[in-house]
Amino acid sequence: MRILVEGSGGSAGWPQPGCRCASCLRQGAAGNVRGRSTVVVDGLLRLGAGLAAGEVEGHRVRVVADAREGGTGGWDVTGPAGGRLLYPAGPGSAPAPPEGSAPYDVAFLDLLGDPAQLGWLRARGVITADTVTVVAFADHRVPSEAELARRCGFWRVRLAGDGEAIDPARSVPQDRDVAGGTRRVLVLGGARSGKSERAELRLAGEPDVTYVATGNRGADDPDWAARVAAHRARRPAWWRTAETTDLAGLLGRSRGALLIDGIGTWLAAVLDECGWDLRDDAARDKLAARRAELVGAWRQACCHVVAVSDETGLGVVPATPAGRLFRDELGRLNQALAAESEEAELIVAGRVMPLGNS
Repeated sequence: MRILVEGSGGSAGWPQPGCRCASCLRQGAAGNVRGRSTVVVDGLLRLGAGLAAGEVEGHRVRVVADAREGGTGGWDVTGPAGGRLLYPAGPGSAPAPPEGSAPYDVAFLDLLGDPAQLGWLRARGVITADTVTVVAFADHRVPSEAELARRCGFWRVRLAGDGEAIDPARSVPQDRDVAGGTRRVLVLGGARSGKSERAELRLAGEPDVTYVATGNRGADDPDWAARVAAHRARRPAWWRTAETTDLAGLLGRSRGALLIDGIGTWLAAVLDECGWDLRDDAARDKLAARRAELVGAWRQACCHVVAVSDETGLGVVPATPAGRLFRDELGRLNQALAAESEEAELIVAGRVMPLGNS
């Protein structure tokens, strides 16, 4: 099965004609033009809006239901030699192949509409390490071409351009797979900066994710309960949840992906356990031991882990001794974790600033 990508942009391409959004203007200024998403299979079958199920010169085409709405999510194409292709019906579509479906050789997905569908399809085994997974309908739902390329990197998918040919081969080198090595990412940001959303986005393509909640203020805090509920509603339903402050133990035994949210609430809970008065030798030693235990486990982790933490040094000096203590200790801990991370990012007003290693 040979696939030619005629167009790789959204339903109206990218930049979208007449659109004055920052993404389209940025894309046009850079000279990056993506036509309306369309692919041609074996020079015979064109996939795009309006294709119906049937057979075209030995290519069997079936309609695939949508995971969220129950309508048309896309098309399942089987070639004469048995090659299999999945293609979405349009922007916002999330194809849901029937239970027991064989793995696809090539899968196009609208990952800007629902990135978590990738993790779900991987968990079901219909997208495997041998599937060429490609972004479809690239458009102004992402800020820039560079940001889309970054997302494709951590989702481990291919960003194809107009006119590019796709062959059923591995979409990324072996060393980019999570199973091939440890990856640690620290995502920093202030309150309501978008740091949690970014961390969730980074793990959207993973089939096995545990969300680690490190803070629990109880049911007597309605504001906290509302925040927890909002986080749960935003996460994929098949992710597991662990509520614990034993991060070192979890890092030591986990083999899937972990999303730790967050380091600040972990530190607050540990200070509650050890004591906030670090003039006391026992409290200071307990905190130092817990911090060293966490950093050591982070350094030796065998899983893919993304941790969220607050960047506390950008505001005013806290008015209380406890506030100043928390700020200083969290700053030191952030430095230690960042030093042992392959990647670190700072999120400001929803924008991402990768932090270099130098």
